Amino acid sequence: MSDLNDLRMLLDSRYPIVVIETWEELRALDLIRRLGMKEGRPVFAWNAVDGLRRLEFDDVPSQKHTIEPDAMLGQIRGTSQPGIYALCDIHPFLDGEPKNVRLIKEIALHHERLQHTLVLISHQFTIPAEVRRYCTRFSLSMPDEKQLEHIVQDEARRFKKEKGERVRANRESLDRLVRNLRGMSADDARKLARGAIIQDGAITEDDLPEVNKAKFALMEMDGVLSYEYDTESFAHVGGLDGLKQWLGKREKAFHGDAGIDSPRGVMLVGVQGGGKSLAAKSVAGLWGLPLLRLDMGAIYNKFFGESERNVREALAMAETMSPCVLWIDEIEKGIAVGDNDGGTSRRVLGTLLTWMAENTSKVFMVATANDIERLPPELIRKGRLDEIFFVDLPSPSVREIIFRIHLQKRHQDAERFDLPTLAEHSDGFTGAEIEQAVVAGLYSASAAGTVLDQAMLEAELAATVPLSVTMAEPLARLRHWCQNRAVSAG
Repeated sequence: MSDLNDLRMLLDSRYPIVVIETWEELRALDLIRRLGMKEGRPVFAWNAVDGLRRLEFDDVPSQKHTIEPDAMLGQIRGTSQPGIYALCDIHPFLDGEPKNVRLIKEIALHHERLQHTLVLISHQFTIPAEVRRYCTRFSLSMPDEKQLEHIVQDEARRFKKEKGERVRANRESLDRLVRNLRGMSADDARKLARGAIIQDGAITEDDLPEVNKAKFALMEMDGVLSYEYDTESFAHVGGLDGLKQWLGKREKAFHGDAGIDSPRGVMLVGVQGGGKSLAAKSVAGLWGLPLLRLDMGAIYNKFFGESERNVREALAMAETMSPCVLWIDEIEKGIAVGDNDGGTSRRVLGTLLTWMAENTSKVFMVATANDIERLPPELIRKGRLDEIFFVDLPSPSVREIIFRIHLQKRHQDAERFDLPTLAEHSDGFTGAEIEQAVVAGLYSASAAGTVLDQAMLEAELAATVPLSVTMAEPLARLRHWCQNRAVSAG
């Protein structure tokens, strides 16, 4: 009922044009039809196949002569009886079509006399500047958790009727499935719930990753925002005990402990290959949340204002996916202070800061940075993010763990190797460099027709110049900056 009242208020406010961006065309048309019948106003629908037709009466034939957009708009302009006109396929005919744009503007300009309301329906609209001031936007509401639970229960009953079996589920799994369906339309939520049930006749924790993959596939953003399918367990991250403890203390608060402020996010600072990205993935794995990766390079667009819109849409999608972890990798590449891009970076930063200040959804932000000095102070101050962690080069004990992890990951018996000696030979190496030494050693062993041994790994380490040597000066500056400004992640 809320959608009906909200749309009625817009029409009563005498907006000539209402824009509805939605994939649920049939639901939008039904809402407009019900509103017209309640208000006693005739309702017409138009599409590029049928032309104009009365929406309230199925037996009234469509007007085939109005299939062309200019013919349809011309008829509306010349009709004296007030009406609501839902136009479903008009969006392609507004770009570079001055006649159609002019006709829409004429209808809007004479709204007081004609009393026509145009409702433009499409999955996405770019409104021409000439008519933008006459438009208002309306969004169909999404089902709440109670409605989503009813949808899941409906699908469970359908499964029982079709298969003769009850759906196996416990309260915790059902609640988590419902939470992960938030932000979806009723139709899409029904499809995802059916997919979770149909495979094995049960609702379990194992269904949630597949539900999130399918959910994100319905909301693809052309590379700006991507769904990370494989979130690493914290067992696959060597060290970072300080970060692990910090996250462990705040997990319950993030999931909704009453009376405790929900954590907002963290910044991970360190050298390239030091494990920041893996740690960001691991936050999602530790908390059992979907992980979204925002590509700061992909948000930039040659058209003025598009970069900011890309950021707003990406952040809105993250809210839709909540609860989730939003990972912004190498954030300095997208919002570093500079004047060489016409102010785009500044506008993108402003959009991000506004969202960080106003966001109330369960989106935990993990930003990673290699060059903290390029970031503006307003981003890294306390209040925007909860904490800044410095991810330093791994200690000898952590290097042993990293060697063990990557050897076992590649089906090597770690007990055959002298890990303390390997840790000693890899002083100054990042986790990524240790991994590459293991990979290179396996290549050497394969080429020699033998198995990987200690000598091969030590030879690969000796042949590698670590980043801590080639980038010694920047690393020293980073350590100095973080000394009193950041918390050790180790």
